[in-house]
Amino acid sequence: MTIYNLGSINVDHLYMLERIPKPGETLSSLETHITIGGKGLNISVAAHRSGADVRHIGVVGSADPSVLDMIAGLGLDRALISQVDVQTGHAIIYVDENSENSIVVHGGANLCFSESQIRTALSSAQPNDWLVLQNETNANEIGISIAREKGMKIALVAAPFNAKKMPEQIKKVDLVSMNKTESELFEVISGTSIGNLKSIDFLITYGADGAVFLSDGVTQRIAAHKVHSIDTTGAGDTFFGVFMAHYTRRGCVKTALKKANAAAAIIVQRRGVASVVPSQKEIDTFLET
Repeated sequence: MTIYNLGSINVDHLYMLERIPKPGETLSSLETHITIGGKGLNISVAAHRSGADVRHIGVVGSADPSVLDMIAGLGLDRALISQVDVQTGHAIIYVDENSENSIVVHGGANLCFSESQIRTALSSAQPNDWLVLQNETNANEIGISIAREKGMKIALVAAPFNAKKMPEQIKKVDLVSMNKTESELFEVISGTSIGNLKSIDFLITYGADGAVFLSDGVTQRIAAHKVHSIDTTGAGDTFFGVFMAHYTRRGCVKTALKKANAAAAIIVQRRGVASVVPSQKEIDTFLET
């Protein structure tokens, strides 16, 4: 079983601050880091480090060859990553002393997926394989259409939440991951409770309050570990990637939640995302201790 992740690739510019700037205010950063990330790539790395067979489908700028080197350094296969004459996507991330963050994303090459690229990338996909999507690319609708043609299962991370597109896309997939705010917004826009949508499984994350998995009226909950957080950026991506690695391999929701919960607790104690996603060994050690 293979996870095909049609997802974003960003160069992240991280700034550690005492607090998030107010409108019109200029602040000096305490420290700064440049790393590779993007919701899509973060999810791929997390799933890969938890033992999943992951194929990342992405687009980067042809003027940024170092990005491909960084991706390879994370252990991911670059075969399904295309290059275009557009700047690689990037994000500006502010993190304050309370670990709260504020993020601005520029789509760049992530908005340059083509149908032919996706069809080629999924040419070997089988009906029991999964396609993972999130909303930092222009390719969700194309991906859903092709995956359905091939009989694949589809998981959607409904972030960044687009009030116009997300409600309809959510109804077309098998599994949806949202945080508390996104799930509440979806219910308001769609006029129905998540619990009423029996044909779709939902993974709802609540940060420090844990997570919930809903499937056909059955709810499974897990409480978050109590740790000292220094950077929550990408915690949700890590949670979902590790969850998918275990859920798709064995189908056990309880185990998948347990492993994902531990991974999220580890990464919020680190700065950065993709480069510091915990390995399966680190997750197991954390759970043992």
